[in-house]
Amino acid sequence: MTVGALVQARMSSSRLPGKVLRPLAGRPLLSYLLERLVRCESLQRVVVATSADASDDPIADFCASQEVECHRGSLDDVAWRFLESADAAGLDTFVRVNGDSPLLDQRLVDHGVELFLREHCDLATNLLPRSFPEGQSVEVISVAALRRAHADMDPADREHVTTLFYREAALFEIRTFSAPEDWSAVRLVVDTEDDAQTMERLLTHMDRPHWEYDCAALISLAQGVAG
Repeated sequence: MTVGALVQARMSSSRLPGKVLRPLAGRPLLSYLLERLVRCESLQRVVVATSADASDDPIADFCASQEVECHRGSLDDVAWRFLESADAAGLDTFVRVNGDSPLLDQRLVDHGVELFLREHCDLATNLLPRSFPEGQSVEVISVAALRRAHADMDPADREHVTTLFYREAALFEIRTFSAPEDWSAVRLVVDTEDDAQTMERLLTHMDRPHWEYDCAALISLAQGVAG
């Protein structure tokens, strides 16, 4: 079974346009996320899945400059974009990764993939219910299950990819994992200007490579910076 990460990225965010390439501590946001994903032990491929819209040309250009795989598809039907990206990369299973999560703990990705493979499920997730911070979301999805679900998705489902799975959970084999305590109030995502400034502070206060900070260490650092 071939497992890869598909990074959902676009420039046209309504709340913070261009956030995926926003400079943080002197480097594009997306570069931090990619450096973490390549350190996953469970992934054979890492692909940025962006749209074919001209507004996303900068993402494709960035990927080309970094020799990162990039697949372009529908702007609005993100589920279909993922299916096309998975097929192009020869994936049976993929981890859905949001491009606004620069410090996603790669260990959580590996844990989610391990759970998925062990349980032979359609979806392994840490979002049911959320106990990890925003920016630490993991969804490991069977390509076959997403293809089956796509036919029944409404436009909102196709934009958000996994909402049908959660709404119709009885139709799918879903397995979950949780944080050791409720960290859901912590934000480690970049969705607003305040988030971007917080992330900048986190990065500038690190005393070792960012990928050495796991989720718990990131939370501790965030609390220290806030204090």
